[in-house]
Amino acid sequence: MLRYLTAGESHGKCLMGIIEGFPANVPIDIEMVNTDLRRRQKGYGRGGRMEIEKDEIEILSGVRGGKTLGSPIAFRIANRDYENWERYMNPLEVDVEGRKVTKPRPGHGDLAGAIKYGFHDIRNVLERSSARETAVRTAIGSIAKQLLLIFGIAGVSHVTAIGGVSLREKIEDFERLKMAEQSSVHCVDPLVEQKMIQEIERAKSTGDSLGGVFEIHIKGAPVGLGSYVHWDRKLDARLAQGLMSIQGIKGIEVGWGFVGASLQGSQVHDEIFYNANTGYYRESNRAGGIEGGMSNGENIVLRCAMKPIPTLYKPLKSVDIETKEPFVASVERSDTCAVPSAAIVGEMVALTIIAEEFLKKFGGDSLEEIEERWKNYKSI
Repeated sequence: MLRYLTAGESHGKCLMGIIEGFPANVPIDIEMVNTDLRRRQKGYGRGGRMEIEKDEIEILSGVRGGKTLGSPIAFRIANRDYENWERYMNPLEVDVEGRKVTKPRPGHGDLAGAIKYGFHDIRNVLERSSARETAVRTAIGSIAKQLLLIFGIAGVSHVTAIGGVSLREKIEDFERLKMAEQSSVHCVDPLVEQKMIQEIERAKSTGDSLGGVFEIHIKGAPVGLGSYVHWDRKLDARLAQGLMSIQGIKGIEVGWGFVGASLQGSQVHDEIFYNANTGYYRESNRAGGIEGGMSNGENIVLRCAMKPIPTLYKPLKSVDIETKEPFVASVERSDTCAVPSAAIVGEMVALTIIAEEFLKKFGGDSLEEIEERWKNYKSI
């Protein structure tokens, strides 16, 4: 079974990941992983941290000669900013009072985390709860993506809304969606892109932040990933959990999820047809490629809503955990909008879960075993 762990703090020495259960003999292109890491760092509205970090993966184990060994894959991503923070983040000796944070930021896990773990310095919370952790999950997703591509399964993401600006057109053409890569806000429509940039600039000028919505489309997933047998094996449930775990994500939709709730069943459900040459197919995909907790062969379509970043340059009211006096929340270096970046992370998290389910269905110790099982399944 494919599983992974992440470790590391935002301003610590490095971020680390371990992937267990990955099959042997899968070619791994490190530059492809680094490209996806760069995709995560781009996006109009990002803050100063992205000017410091140049994320690159360093494989420590589990890969030899460019191919996986079937043993755990361990890797690290160095934090270049650590040299500026070693005095406060060294694992053994630190300046306890330096950079101490006692003012929890509304919208963060600062206060709840400090109470839960008994911390008097909120830095112990914010360093790990930071979205910097998603660099590791992006790298893991990129490695998972390389396995899926062998079997014709691919993903793409695009931003459909930032603040009050939305892409009205519903786009399902997978090739057209790839055009989002050319946009600074990861939006396929150049006119909407410019309006989104203006929206970000307005928020930035007032010290505020913006959230938004992005979509993930995955094509090529075979029928039957996930299961209806148990609640925790349902594909849509697993995807929702994974995507909701991304920092800042507050809503998940599959297909016409929320729109369909206001329509009649005859307007929502996708009719089934059969062609002797191509098999079963549908002329619509309002279910978003998932029925009964399983992939149905259509493109998987997921939509995620991201809240505005809670670290603001015009801080909201809070209470100092030491003095209990009212104060304004402390300000860390922050982005104005991270929706384009979150779209890339969401794409990678979704592909990781698809890879997990793919290996449950077709898994073996080596790529060759999986290819044989895939071949037999496709011939049914």
